[in-house]
Amino acid sequence: MALLNLGIVAHVDAGKTSLTERLLYEAGAVSEPGSVDAGTTRTDSMDLERRRGITIRAAVTSITIGDLSINLLDTPGHPDFIAEVERSLAVLDAAVLVVSSVEGVQPQTVAIWRALRRIGVPTVFFFNKVDRGGADVDRVTAQVRHRLGARPVLLGTVTGQGRREARVQAVDLDAEPVVAEVAEVDDAVAARWLTDRPVRVRDVRRALRRAELVPAVCGSAITGAGVRQLCDVLADLLPHGETRDGPPAGTVFAVDRDGHGRRVWLRLWSGRLRVRDRVRLTGGRPEPVTEIAVIEPEGMLVRGSVSAGQIAAVRGVSARIGQHIGDPPRRHAYRFPPPTRQAVVEPVDPAQRLAMFAGLAELADEDPLVDLRLDEQQAEAVIRLHGEVQKEVLAALMEDRYGVRVRFSGTLTACIERVAGTGGAEERVRERGNPYLAGLGLRIEAAPAGHGIEFRPGIEPGRLPPAFVAATEEGVRAALRQGRHGWPVTDCTVTMTASRYWPRQSRPHQKFDKSISTVAADFRNLAPVVVAAALRQAGTRVCQPIERFDVNLPRHTVETVLALLGRLGAVVHDTAVAGGYLEVSGTLPSARVPRVVAALPELTGGEAVLTTTFDHYAPVSGEEPPRLPRRGPDPDDREAWFRAVPR
Repeated sequence: MALLNLGIVAHVDAGKTSLTERLLYEAGAVSEPGSVDAGTTRTDSMDLERRRGITIRAAVTSITIGDLSINLLDTPGHPDFIAEVERSLAVLDAAVLVVSSVEGVQPQTVAIWRALRRIGVPTVFFFNKVDRGGADVDRVTAQVRHRLGARPVLLGTVTGQGRREARVQAVDLDAEPVVAEVAEVDDAVAARWLTDRPVRVRDVRRALRRAELVPAVCGSAITGAGVRQLCDVLADLLPHGETRDGPPAGTVFAVDRDGHGRRVWLRLWSGRLRVRDRVRLTGGRPEPVTEIAVIEPEGMLVRGSVSAGQIAAVRGVSARIGQHIGDPPRRHAYRFPPPTRQAVVEPVDPAQRLAMFAGLAELADEDPLVDLRLDEQQAEAVIRLHGEVQKEVLAALMEDRYGVRVRFSGTLTACIERVAGTGGAEERVRERGNPYLAGLGLRIEAAPAGHGIEFRPGIEPGRLPPAFVAATEEGVRAALRQGRHGWPVTDCTVTMTASRYWPRQSRPHQKFDKSISTVAADFRNLAPVVVAAALRQAGTRVCQPIERFDVNLPRHTVETVLALLGRLGAVVHDTAVAGGYLEVSGTLPSARVPRVVAALPELTGGEAVLTTTFDHYAPVSGEEPPRLPRRGPDPDDREAWFRAVPR
């Protein structure tokens, strides 16, 4: 049986979860479609998803249509969870992009379409809600052309549009409207059409599968109108999953937990993976597979193996999202843009602080874009996020799953610090109040953007025990979490230039004596003081996140919107006219994006479509660099640091 891994993607509230439920019903997997409003959907399994009526985590279910087995991935639609969508797209064979025929193309529609094109996922449009007042399939088709730059080929007609009794009639592939669209991009079809010879259906089918054309179906996920036609298109026009022989190769796209522990979700591209197989993850050691559960129409079933093309939940493997087993197809790579907002998380009940730390660590493990920084010594957790809805979801998950109520400080734009020059410092054993039995010299230098933090032992290996080198690196990285202005420091190289230690000793007739012997903690605790002194000499620059924006505007609003963008510090890179609209692209500081989002509906009568994505960091200029309150002792104050972290 052929297998298709299919994603259902859309802007929030366009109807993708309802469409998933209707597909389950049409395939006979459920006796009646679940309702988002009633909280009875099969794919929204989290209590929070059912209460809020939104999809938060991608969910997988399976159906069979004729001779085609389909794994359905229902993905989030809210912009805060675009990363969840992107990592799901990376394991798909094809996708259905749901567009509301009432609201039309919306911001997240644009973002998802661009991700589909970038990753190379074959797509079908489903123009939903034809039974709702205000539905206009022709208008939405035109929007898809002009705002997405796509070439939809409508394979159905709707009667009774805008009413509950709306019905959809399939259009044959050799019908005049379909052939006219295909002839524009396919020479074989055009040659027969222009010479009045019959156009062969197989030529149209081939063109729709391979050309830049996108099949489109209209209908209603609630009433089921057009869904049977969609099923026919899925079976007839989409490429089925590719499978390869050879050693196992898979991509990890999700991590979650159930009552039995941690599960890793992966798509297997080639080979066969069996229980008790030892697999090597990207950059890791071989680990044994202890259990495999495969998604099938009957549900999640524990199996002894998983074959190429299938999706499975695997236990025993400590994989992270984005890691690979073996050598999967290279096109299926996705990017994790850094979060651009941050907040301090605190428990409402101080006695639950350790439970909060444990819960946040698990949630960060399940979502690599939850950038969590735990400071157990200072009893604080700083978390970087993509938006306010993500904060609400994390708070609800903490309470539902771990019984811990949390609150967030005011959300700030998450800046970084970059090293401006070169600086060095050294602390000697038992000099200038140094209470540690360690001496340490460090040099810190600026590195290119994107380099990250590189630690070099310098000349120390061979003269310094490896445990002390590792402890120094740990202390250096911990110190760089707060720079001169309180932001994380990155894109630098830190090199050890000197070290001293007291070897393991004991007093006469006694065991090991820590008071006269150096331990790893001496280097770990001394490193932040040396790093702070080196940073003071090198200097740092605060850099703010800059986002790339693309905004599609009615032409009569261009001057007003460009004036707003100019006042907010935007740099316009390009403009282009498309179908009566102007596409403006450029860059804008992340901190000012919310003001643009708030102003656009009024300035454009709700017609503007804005998408943004992280682009780069740039130095803050023309104003005092933003500072974060320092957490813990100030390493510039040597005595305060030494008192706070006694030996």
